[in-house]
Amino acid sequence: MAEEQTAICFIDHQKHMVIDGRYLRDLEPATRNLIKSEYPSAKVTDFICDHDLLKYQLMRVDGMVKSDVKQTRKINRRLTRAMQSDDYEIVDVNENLERTLTMGQRVSDAVARFGGSWGFIGIFTFVLIAWMFVNGASLFGIHFDPFPFILLNLGLSCIAAIQAPIIMMSQNRAADRDRMNSENDYHVNLKSEHELRILHAKLDNLTQNQLPHTLEIQKLEIEILGQIRNELDELHREKAGQFSNDQQDGEKDEKETSDQ
Repeated sequence: MAEEQTAICFIDHQKHMVIDGRYLRDLEPATRNLIKSEYPSAKVTDFICDHDLLKYQLMRVDGMVKSDVKQTRKINRRLTRAMQSDDYEIVDVNENLERTLTMGQRVSDAVARFGGSWGFIGIFTFVLIAWMFVNGASLFGIHFDPFPFILLNLGLSCIAAIQAPIIMMSQNRAADRDRMNSENDYHVNLKSEHELRILHAKLDNLTQNQLPHTLEIQKLEIEILGQIRNELDELHREKAGQFSNDQQDGEKDEKETSDQ
């Protein structure tokens, strides 16, 4: 029965209780691979004591921590570079347009601004009514454009012909403003998308790697603490046995002395 409860560790070649170690087949693949990296001839049926297993468990924990830290630092560096990146230019639209504004463009803006106001409509309506009233009623003997007001039609046509391209010039400037704003929005959105992708990668690394590693590390810590507890119990048992033997030897010496 005692032989069935003991096994020989393939590392220190000492006999141990089965409860004080593990068979390689019962270990996690990562820990088993660490052991096989140093002992390629090890088999899954081999036994390893807790004292030697502790080394590889600590190596496994250290490897997972270093891997998580390395990946986190890599993502943080990418995020930092993305936030500090100045490889695009944000244009101040108003300042840029004001700096390049010519006299003709200022005039076109003023004409378009005035032509699209109620003041222009009121003044133009008053001029039309006054023109037609003066020429239709021959007021003060003035009759330079009789009905059907051919001169008025000619003037209106000339004004429309000149006003239309001036207003189009102002609309072209408005189109330039919209284009610059669109380019700024594009660059901002592009940078935001890049930063969001890195943040998603960081969250994915946290949920897919670091959290499972944390749970696995906690599991290994519990196993390591259990192994340490077993070794402490074994030390206490050895000290208790040694104290008991010393006490028995002392009693034996006292008995021999009393017999003499």
